[in-house]
This record gives sequence, C-alpha cells and structure tokens, in this order.
Amino acid sequence: QVRLMESGGGSVQAGGSLRLSCTASGYTDSNYCMGWARQAPGNEREVVARLERDGSISYADSVTGRFTISIDNAKNTLYLQMDNLKPEDAATYYCAAGPPSRPCPLEPSKYNSWGSGTQVAVSS
Repeated sequence: QVRLMESGGGSVQAGGSLRLSCTASGYTDSNYCMGWARQAPGNEREVVARLERDGSISYADSVTGRFTISIDNAKNTLYLQMDNLKPEDAATYYCAAGPPSRPCPLEPSKYNSWGSGTQVAVSS
C-alpha cells in the first residue's frame, strides 16, 4: 500500500500561485497512475491532473494552462504547480496513486491510495 502525504496548501489571492507536494512511501512500480484531485464542499471529488508511467500527462479542462503536474522519482515526490489561481480552484486537494492504466483514469474510485488532503483557499 502506498502512503501519501500532501503539503503546500494555503490561502492566496486570485491570480496567485501555490505549489503542492505529495511525498510517497511504500511506493512500488505497480502503482503508477498518479494524480491530483480536488473536492470543494458540496461537490464531488474530481481528478484535475494525471501522470502516467510513460510520463504522459493529462489535465482537466478547468486547469489546463494553469496547473502543472510533475514528479521527482529520486525524492518519491509528486508536485502540482498551480498558477493564476481562481476562486473556483478553492478546495481540498488530494494526491492519489493507482494501478497502471492507459490512460490514467478520471474516476477517483479507480485510485487505491489517497493522501489526507491539503486545503487551498483563493480570495477574489
């Protein structure tokens, strides 16, 4: 079982930036769909960025051009750089890992490991 821990959330003004980090332990090659999801109060959890084993990356339309997912395998750390943040980006952000799949799934239920989340607040 992969254990994931997020950090880097906070409060910013609209147009600002944050970088989220997710440190993985117990990581094995068998878990290599990794992603970032978010959930705002009253909303369903949505996957906003996905990273596949071959390095392919996908983003939700709502964050394309503003968010960047990356990984440092040497540090077992997944990142989400969030630029030009909007109030609608405010949510709890979660790191997720799951079995290899091509493409990595959009459905949160397909990921089998989750961090506890980090909150992002964006003021207008």
